[in-house]
Amino acid sequence: MSKQTKLNIGLFGFGVVGESLWQVLQNNTSLNAQISKVCIKHPEKERNAPKELFTANPYEVLSDDSINVLVELIDDANAAYDIVSSALKSGKAVVSANKKMIAEHLPELLALQKEFDAPFLYEAACCASIPVIRNLEEYYDNDLLRSISGIVNGSTNYILTKIAEEGLDFTQALKQAQEKGFAESNPTLDIEGTDALNKLTILLVHAYGVVSHPSELTYTGIHHLEEHDAQYAREKGYEIKLVAHAHKLDNGKIAAFVFPQFLQKDNSLFHVKNEYNGMIIESGLADKQFFNGKGAGGFPTASAVISDLSALRYNYRYEYKKLYNQSPSKLTNDFYLRIYVSTGPDDPIPANFFERIDEWSGNDARTYVVGVVHFSKLVRDTWWKQKGTSVVLLPDAFVTPIVKTQLKNIEELFPV
Repeated sequence: MSKQTKLNIGLFGFGVVGESLWQVLQNNTSLNAQISKVCIKHPEKERNAPKELFTANPYEVLSDDSINVLVELIDDANAAYDIVSSALKSGKAVVSANKKMIAEHLPELLALQKEFDAPFLYEAACCASIPVIRNLEEYYDNDLLRSISGIVNGSTNYILTKIAEEGLDFTQALKQAQEKGFAESNPTLDIEGTDALNKLTILLVHAYGVVSHPSELTYTGIHHLEEHDAQYAREKGYEIKLVAHAHKLDNGKIAAFVFPQFLQKDNSLFHVKNEYNGMIIESGLADKQFFNGKGAGGFPTASAVISDLSALRYNYRYEYKKLYNQSPSKLTNDFYLRIYVSTGPDDPIPANFFERIDEWSGNDARTYVVGVVHFSKLVRDTWWKQKGTSVVLLPDAFVTPIVKTQLKNIEELFPV
């Protein structure tokens, strides 16, 4: 595709992001791009664009030879995969923001790009306005990348900010996020951590060449956090954030997970508020670099789509250098974390869960324990995922190496 070629866009979806993209392109003549056809699910709905643009027939868009770029912005991950795979097979360039679809079909999408030599860009699928994928691809394309850690879900960050700064309870903060368009009417993917998990799955292939499925990673969201946890954070001077982590260990393997985490003021993510996302990338040469930008909303997400459309004009595509040009890293569960676990009186912590206990407090209403746990126990066990139990990482979560010492007997702390 040459710089002079006009981008004739076939758009799937005209929700908040799709309509924002339409508005931006109406006022941006420098890109030399236009939306030629829009496929929608509900043709009876009134839209803020000419009626002749819209169709409910996906094949009307997919089979149009004049359309040279397909932009996919729908919610249905299965339908999105059918659309994207069909477009790639026909040799069309594709831009998507559908993190669930991409995360669940990474191997197939990688194969389609190679087989049909079609570019597939999806910057908007990870951190909306933050160009994290492009940076991982172009500026961290060596094997010195130590870690990535970030707030990648604007909805949960908005909720946690309102709880911490305005004293709202979870239900109030969630409702406010929905009213402002930062959370869906069904917020399950956001608050349970699945959205952040999908984004981490995508980031892993660009950061370390790890091709995985969301089901291979351990995660939790913010839906089980209690007022006691917020109170603990206030007493310690912490902020609670939902953080996605990928760390390269000394043995070259990758530790990857999504958990709420207590953060201190000296961590840049501590200061990421409301619907903003933040990402810390640490390498052996550049040390830590921090990226901050809006991670939710129509125009921030549309800005990433526009960036991908512009990149297509220069024949840009992801090279997946860590996957194809180097030896890809492998995931591991063999490491230790320092965590906080809070439970109610009827939810005892298993006696052999902690390797070491550093702090404990309890009363008739609530008990919390701070200590070191082997990550494999979080992978294996399910009791900590139940309602009434909170698990939060400590600021200095990674314990490497761990020195095995005489452990406190947890049964002494929780007598039967």
